[in-house]
Amino acid sequence: MTKIHTLIFLKYIINYISELVQIMRILLTGGAGFIGSWVAENYLKEKHEVLIYDNLSSGTVKNIPQDAEFIEGDIRDYCMLEEAFKKFRPEVINHHAAQINVRVSVDDPVVDAETNILGSINLLQLSVKYNISKFIFASTGGAIYGEPSIIPVDELTDKQPLSPYGTSKLCVENYLNYYNKIYNLDFTALRYSNVYGERQNPHGEAGVVAIFCTNILNGTGCKVFGSGEQTRDYVHCNDVARANVLSLNSVSGIYNIGTSVSTSVNDIVTKLKDFSGIDFKSEHLPAISGEVNHISLDNKLAGKVLGWSPLISFDSGLKRTWNWFNNNSS
Repeated sequence: MTKIHTLIFLKYIINYISELVQIMRILLTGGAGFIGSWVAENYLKEKHEVLIYDNLSSGTVKNIPQDAEFIEGDIRDYCMLEEAFKKFRPEVINHHAAQINVRVSVDDPVVDAETNILGSINLLQLSVKYNISKFIFASTGGAIYGEPSIIPVDELTDKQPLSPYGTSKLCVENYLNYYNKIYNLDFTALRYSNVYGERQNPHGEAGVVAIFCTNILNGTGCKVFGSGEQTRDYVHCNDVARANVLSLNSVSGIYNIGTSVSTSVNDIVTKLKDFSGIDFKSEHLPAISGEVNHISLDNKLAGKVLGWSPLISFDSGLKRTWNWFNNNSS
C-alpha cells in the first residue's frame, strides 16, 4: 500500500468513526453549578461541544471546564438567551439552571416560579423556534412525589409536592409533555434524588452532605433539622452526569435517577464521624416546612430504557466527598 493509499484509508476510518460517534452541540444552562459542571465535564469527555449559559448566582467560573464555551446570562432574559441560540446554534438543550432551594421556594414562591417556570418556558419557546432535536430537563424526584405511602417510588406514583420548588418542577414536566405533543419536541426529564459529591456549594445550593462537611471543618458541628430520622436517597454527582450522557440518545420520557436506598440524616452524621475521625457535636433544631420525611426512588425504568444504574455506593461516595472537602478547605 502506497503512502497516498494509506492516508486515504486513514481518512476513511476517521470519517467512519465520526459517523458512529455523533458529535452534538449542547447548550447547558446552569453549567457553572455543582451538578451542571459534572454534566459538562462528562459531555466534553464524549467529545461533544458545550456552551454553558449561567448567571453565576450559585455557580462559579472555576467550575466551568476549560474546553467549554461560556456566556454569563439569565434564563429569564429571553433576548439574551436567544442571542446564545443564534451564536452557538445548539442541537441539544440541557436545562439545569434553577432555583433549587426548597426553603427559599417556601419563603418566596414568586422568585421560584419566575426562574423555574418562566425561565424554562423561554427555553422551550426558543427550542421550537430553532428546531432543537433534544431537550433534557433536570427535574426532582426528592420533592415531586410529596410524602408517599410506599417507597421506593416509581414514575407512576402520584405527584403531590409539598413545596413551591417541587410544584415548579412538576409544572415544567407538564410543559414538556405539551411541547412534545404540539411541537414534537423530543425530551427527557430526569427526576434526581438527593445529589451530593465533590464541588457542591454548601451556601448557594441545597445539600446536607456539603453543609455537614463544611461545618465539621469549620468546627461548628452539624445542625440537624427535626429528629434526624428523616430519610433520603443520595445519588453521587458522577452517576447523575452519566445519566445525562445516556439521555442524549433516549426516547422521550421521564425517569427516576436514584439508588432506591434510604439513608437517614443521623446515619450521615455517624458515617462522617467515622470517615473524618472528628468527634464533632450535632444540634437538633425544629423541622423545616415543605420538606418530606421519607423518600427513595425506584430506578428500574432508567435501567431498562436508558441503560443507567448507580455505580457509586453511598459509603464510597460520602468518603470521597469528605476527602474532597477536607483537601479543599481554606
